[in-house]
Amino acid sequence: MDTKQKLYEKALEIREKAYAPYSQYKVGAALLSEEGRYYVGCNVENISYPCGTCAEAGAIASMIAGGDKTIEALLVVSFGKNLVYPCGACLQRIAEFSNPRTIIYVADKQGIQETHYLKDLLPYAFKEEGLSNEK
Repeated sequence: MDTKQKLYEKALEIREKAYAPYSQYKVGAALLSEEGRYYVGCNVENISYPCGTCAEAGAIASMIAGGDKTIEALLVVSFGKNLVYPCGACLQRIAEFSNPRTIIYVADKQGIQETHYLKDLLPYAFKEEGLSNEK
């Protein structure tokens, strides 16, 4: 099984464990770290909507807890009317742990539908060098 298919299978599996009693909109994410390990996450809703956790954030937290630091590829899957893309906050989270080659796959129940580089989805990511007060 190739990497893309493995990411898809892992994201599908974890999507089923999502906690989405309010929206019924389950999302799964799987990532491959630069070190070659897979990590997964699913969305976890809260009745106070801003307190929920995105699937991508869960996968990234798992990666950090597992001791890895860099995302090689990430896949996000849901079964809505439209494809699901990482939200702005998750794109920035992905940027924190990515490299110029980081790929994001977008999938639905039919399989992987789109492939993007992070830089194409978030061309102006906030980076560490932006913290400087000096010009």
